[in-house]
Amino acid sequence: MPHIKNALIRYRIIDRCIRNKYKPFPSKNDLREACEENLFGSNYGEHICDSTIEKDLFAMRMEHDAPLKYNKREGGYFYEDENYSINDIPLTQEDLESIKFAVNTLQQFRDVGMFKQFGQAIDKIVDRVTIESKQPVDESNQIVQFETAYSNGGNELLPLLYESILQKTKVAFDYKSFKSSESKWREVSPLLLKEFRNRWYLISFDAAKNDITTYALDRMEGLITQVEKSEIPLSFNPNTYFEYSTGITAYQGNPECIEIKADPIAAKYIESQPFHSSQEKIDQQPDFTLYQLTVFISEEIIRSILSFGGEIEVLKPDSLRQIIAERIASIHKKYAR
Repeated sequence: MPHIKNALIRYRIIDRCIRNKYKPFPSKNDLREACEENLFGSNYGEHICDSTIEKDLFAMRMEHDAPLKYNKREGGYFYEDENYSINDIPLTQEDLESIKFAVNTLQQFRDVGMFKQFGQAIDKIVDRVTIESKQPVDESNQIVQFETAYSNGGNELLPLLYESILQKTKVAFDYKSFKSSESKWREVSPLLLKEFRNRWYLISFDAAKNDITTYALDRMEGLITQVEKSEIPLSFNPNTYFEYSTGITAYQGNPECIEIKADPIAAKYIESQPFHSSQEKIDQQPDFTLYQLTVFISEEIIRSILSFGGEIEVLKPDSLRQIIAERIASIHKKYAR
């Protein structure tokens, strides 16, 4: 789908500056600084130059009929029509289709506890888009189907955990893992909420274990929030913690370089849906293609590789190759008659 260009955002920033009655007649430099500060958080001219603003002003005049004028005495710009605003320009059909697509995505989560508060806002957007396009919403004539996000429970805990992360306070709960049938009381410092395959997880610091631990929300019971402040490891960075992960599993150790040999058909799937962002093609022959990626060896990557059956082969490292071989032998044993 088409994405919103920075130019369209700059037009609206420029429009807001020109209509600011408390600071009339903004200069070209004023407009440049406002755009750069809003878009990049700086105003030193590293990202937006004067020529960009000049082009924006020209485009606003030509494409949006903005009544822009320059006042030499004041040294700045103004609208000849004081009632003009670029925000009053109707949406194009392309804009409407993009918004419809985004709204359809949001509607999948309207019944999830944390997002219910946005239900009315979503309805307003749908109504506005419908009015703008003058096309009634006809669900029976569906041309796009989204993957359904089935709830496995635990979603009702999202608001409490989200607030605890913001307030940097600890939480406690009973937790039953898949490996054990007994529940254990946990007291942790919540760090991050992460969704993986339609299930929510809490990434937290467990002082008792002195380690960062992951808990699935659907296996939590009796969650309570506490006033005690969280213990946040200085080394934890939510932007890089999952850098070498292919799922919800992350480690503090070193990632490993994996080399995979794929048959021609499997290679097409791997090309279209890479295992990881680090994946790269290192060789291609008529009968196979070689790929290399750097990730943590986790249950997620093991299962992803096994999902291709005999169409791909792990060449490196030997440790992963051995794990795959053992899993295959176990499968063969179950099906051998």
